[in-house]
Amino acid sequence: MPALVYPPEMTLGQARARYFELNNFGSDGGYDERWIKVKVWRIPIWLPNTVGRVRAVKLHDIHHVLTEYPTTWRGEAEISAWELGSGGLNKYYAGWVLDVLNMAQGLVVNPSGLYRGFIRGRQSKNLFSTQFTDEILDHQVGEYRRLLELESVPDNATIYDNILFVGWAVISVTAYFVAVAPLWLPVLIALWILWR
Repeated sequence: MPALVYPPEMTLGQARARYFELNNFGSDGGYDERWIKVKVWRIPIWLPNTVGRVRAVKLHDIHHVLTEYPTTWRGEAEISAWELGSGGLNKYYAGWVLDVLNMAQGLVVNPSGLYRGFIRGRQSKNLFSTQFTDEILDHQVGEYRRLLELESVPDNATIYDNILFVGWAVISVTAYFVAVAPLWLPVLIALWILWR
């Protein structure tokens, strides 16, 4: 097994600081930035860093530490599937949107990792039933891995797990096409005019 980037004896505060440093997120994780840059197929898109997104991403960042999923495209697909599989995002609506869209992209860039992340999520818990407070940062990584049941190797998927995965895949692809439709609309109109 590879060495953990965030060993169990670290506090979540220390681990999150390392996570910010390794990913060049700045000392505050970029929570106070007005805009965030995301890449869609290598095309940078700037989105507003809303209050709702910041609320969700504070827990999402802790999830990265606890699950050890990286912030690559492949890793974001895995953690999005894990968050959906482990119970969803409760009232963190901005997080729902991002996870569903990431799952759709994951079906293209990392389908096997996406599936494994979802099944791992089905057999563990996440933090979206709570709110982030600075107090959580004083606890050890290992303590929270045990709390979220992340230390065991996932069992084989059940039929129900597989049905849920397919359901989320359909929802994510549908949502993705709805989200990108406005970008394609001018192209489709131009093609229709040329065809006519």
